[in-house]
Amino acid sequence: MIVGRREAWTGRLFLILLMVVTVVPFVSLFLTALHPSGSYPAGLSWPSQPQWGNFAKAFQAAHMSDLLASSVLIVLGVVPISLLIATMAGFAIGHLRMTGRRVVFLLFVFGLTLPFEGIITPLYYQIRDMGLLNTRWAIILPLIGLFMPFAVFWMRAHFINVPAEISEAARIDGANTWQQFWRIHVPLAAPAISSLAILLFLWTWNQFLLTIVLVDDPAKRTMAGALGAFQGQWGTDIPLLCAGSLLVLAPTLIIFLIFQRRFVSALLQGSLKG
Repeated sequence: MIVGRREAWTGRLFLILLMVVTVVPFVSLFLTALHPSGSYPAGLSWPSQPQWGNFAKAFQAAHMSDLLASSVLIVLGVVPISLLIATMAGFAIGHLRMTGRRVVFLLFVFGLTLPFEGIITPLYYQIRDMGLLNTRWAIILPLIGLFMPFAVFWMRAHFINVPAEISEAARIDGANTWQQFWRIHVPLAAPAISSLAILLFLWTWNQFLLTIVLVDDPAKRTMAGALGAFQGQWGTDIPLLCAGSLLVLAPTLIIFLIFQRRFVSALLQGSLKG
């Protein structure tokens, strides 16, 4: 009993420490952003006169409205297509048990081991030869391919645990494979699909490396990628830079806070099935 209490308190202390380590950088960014423009605040100190206008100034200076529209277009180009392809591939590999599924699955697993940094140089030349440099397609198409190994792995983990009796019952009722997929398996996979959509959104929105290498125009990058250009222009104004960073980070925090319960439930569902 004493050991159980010690383990419980140890776990709580670890979670508190982890929360502090995670939250303190955001608090520091927020407090620094409220200091007068051009100052160099030290430590976690509340300014005597909070400059809330720094956020509006950073929004205007970085042309956040254009960056927001560009990020939305890139997300709309990456997430729906990736979800469709990954769901169909996961269904084929995990539930239909297609011929050669082990080899195909191993290829996707191998894709998980490839870091973005390791393929950025050949990817640059390939995008250049396709004439897509400095366009949003230079971000959308590579991200779809780079996200696919994890996305297929994620959806396969769901479909491989779906009982075969469900498809057999639908087949007896006259449903073909395509009807089974759309009318039965896609609704059942809604938690896995929604959680994958959240992950793909966060990764796309925060994409930095590909955007600065493949796109020269900051207005065609993601908000995170355009932050590099903003830093080059306002790098000496620390409060304004922190305000811009928080504006870039805000959409991802909002999306995660709104859908966190669905995301956690999908993770728990997968662990229970596994």
